[in-house]
Amino acid sequence: MPCNRPDAAITEHGLLANLDKIHTTDLGKLRIERNLELEAGDAVQWCVCKTRQADRIIRSGKNWYVYAGRAIITINARSFTIITAHKNKGLEFK
Repeated sequence: MPCNRPDAAITEHGLLANLDKIHTTDLGKLRIERNLELEAGDAVQWCVCKTRQADRIIRSGKNWYVYAGRAIITINARSFTIITAHKNKGLEFK
């Protein structure tokens, strides 16, 4: 179950229905690659793929928080801009 909130299905569907709108800035791409220790590549596509496979998606205020494996991805709910992504502390990242 993605979330305990009654509107969880709506929230999750809202993000999943708009995967084609997800983007980030040049600095955001560098921040994602650095935080997750990814090789240079398409950080946005990596985040979209992880969002599709998410263990849990939560909307809190103006952001979505995507928990996918060992990563947490923060996406602005209005603009679908990836703000940041980082390792889920307490889990070994691969």
